[in-house]
Amino acid sequence: MARQTELYSRHEALGGRIVEFAGWLLPVQYPSGPLEEHHTVRRAAGLFDIDHMGQVVVKGPEALQFLQRVVTMDVSQMAMGEAHYSLICYEDGGIVDDIFIYRLPDRYFIAINAANTDKDYLWFRYQMGRSKVTVDNVSEETYMLALQGPKAAAILQQLTPARLEQMPYHRATENQVAGVPTLIGRTGYTGEDGFELFFPREKAQWLWDRIMEVGAPLGLKPIGLAARDSLRFEAKMPLYGQEISATINPIQAGLSWAVAFGKDEFVGRGALLKAKLEGSAVRLVGLEMIDRGVPRHNYAVALNGQTIGVVTTGMYAPTLGKYLALAYVPKEQAAPGTEVQVIIRGEAKRAQVVKTPFYTPAYRR
Repeated sequence: MARQTELYSRHEALGGRIVEFAGWLLPVQYPSGPLEEHHTVRRAAGLFDIDHMGQVVVKGPEALQFLQRVVTMDVSQMAMGEAHYSLICYEDGGIVDDIFIYRLPDRYFIAINAANTDKDYLWFRYQMGRSKVTVDNVSEETYMLALQGPKAAAILQQLTPARLEQMPYHRATENQVAGVPTLIGRTGYTGEDGFELFFPREKAQWLWDRIMEVGAPLGLKPIGLAARDSLRFEAKMPLYGQEISATINPIQAGLSWAVAFGKDEFVGRGALLKAKLEGSAVRLVGLEMIDRGVPRHNYAVALNGQTIGVVTTGMYAPTLGKYLALAYVPKEQAAPGTEVQVIIRGEAKRAQVVKTPFYTPAYRR
């Protein structure tokens, strides 16, 4: 049975259309619609209820050594208060999950994908062995909101004594927001500047209301799952189960930058090094539709009547005003300008390979 978040009543009161996602009942959109919500985040700010995400805490005298063995990034290079994207891989290089690691004074705090919470936790536990480390699933007591957009900092600064102007992207601090002890991460999955907030579950309604209250004059709106997907898609941020999975490795997904081959042995290193040295036969590319048609997840990509690949995510990209897709194709067809076809409802629709990301994230400009 699908679960309700602490903000379920707020979403209903705001007219949110509720759907089941990863075992949770969440708003897919509000009355203004996903296109307007998308533009709101790009131009002002949006507030997301993302409590379906999971959180794990790793600590102990051998916490660093443990994470060095389990994740792909070099955790030893993380400064105190830094937040970093990373991957967990199987021995064969397939991806268990993608995660965000926060290095804090007394622990490592890890945000994981909703559908993978139980799997990831069990994987961490399996990898512990006799390490002097503890791994705790704190998802039940932790609530998570995302405040994203160019006006996010101006909104949040009204509620926290933390000096946000001194906090670069991919950094975190423990402070208070509206009087609530909160881990503030300058992170997010929209391609915009913004923050992810972790705090006690029982404070969810209070904090949501305070943020919405101070943010309203600056254009803040609640944002549903549909716009969250289009925002991350434009910035080419992968989604587990689409761009990445147990059958796709980081090299194929264009995520070799998240793999630290220079550190000591970690799970999957041998397979990933082999894939990097030999080169990937397929690549994740961007497609722009030439013919009219909407590319969707799992639609076939063809060339001269033969299926050569598959769409992972496809939709109308509101910021660019185009129908775009991410797809895996052979490396021979991966060059920008290459023309292929997407099979839409049995018809071959022309498309061409284009550069990605479609939208340059604010923190990379």
